Amino acid sequence: MKKSFSLLFIFIGLFLLTASNTSKKSAKRVILLGLDGISIEGFQKAVHPNIDKLFEAGVISMNTRTVMPSVTMPNWTSHLTAAGPEQHGVFGNDWTMEKHPLSPQETDAEGYFPSIFKWVKEQVPQAKTAFYYNWANLIKPFNKKYLDEIHFEENDQYLYNYNAAFDFILKNKNRPTLTFLYSVHADHAGHKHKWMSQEYIRAIEEVDAEIGRLVDKLKAEGLFADSHFLLFTDHGGIGNGHGGTSPNEMLVPWMISGPGIRKNEQLQSPNSNANTAAVVAHLFQIKELPASCIGKVPSGIFIK
Repeated sequence: MKKSFSLLFIFIGLFLLTASNTSKKSAKRVILLGLDGISIEGFQKAVHPNIDKLFEAGVISMNTRTVMPSVTMPNWTSHLTAAGPEQHGVFGNDWTMEKHPLSPQETDAEGYFPSIFKWVKEQVPQAKTAFYYNWANLIKPFNKKYLDEIHFEENDQYLYNYNAAFDFILKNKNRPTLTFLYSVHADHAGHKHKWMSQEYIRAIEEVDAEIGRLVDKLKAEGLFADSHFLLFTDHGGIGNGHGGTSPNEMLVPWMISGPGIRKNEQLQSPNSNANTAAVVAHLFQIKELPASCIGKVPSGIFIK
């Protein structure tokens, strides 16, 4: 009798463990909203009802730190690789594959530091990836062979990219998708007119309207509820520039929403731009990251 009860308890334990492991499903689609040059002060001053609505049922950080230096290419590379400049080797906006002072600690077959796009293509069955951008240098640190769709839009424009991203998501609605949707226009407004100028604030508010239209189209096609959204930036600014260590340059917004994400919470744990790809990997249940990655999943994001 005791032996029978022991076997019964073992069976129940295994069943519960299996049920627990299978209940957490891999993400269906992840949409990365990359807005260049958004400072905490600028975000707080701008009016952005669509961003607010999208992330009010998620987790928001207002103390995420950039990697050093607080300039564009090192930080976007860190966002998408879970590594710092010390690991991926991108220290400035003049980085090229042919000319850079420090080689990556790890590379793929073509010499690139492995990105989240590589991890997804290799570890998520049937996954599709896309990269939309409007600053020409941005794509240089990433191996294009892991991207199913790429589009560059000139002159700081981004409306075509938002429409193309929706078409990509709709076309691949039955596959796991990772869509990176980036715009540099707010950063350029800061450089031209100063951070916190009317033109800079207007640039944030204009893209908020486009984010709202994208969300509406996803809802109309039944693609919103099972999507994950992340919104993040590379640095803030002060005066007409950035690159220093002031809070206005180093502290940036970072937010996430979607299935399995905690609701209506401010992220209290420390966060870094180097953590973003690690969070995306967790969403897709990717287990194998490059050994030199430093990114991790901050506590307080996922429902346990």
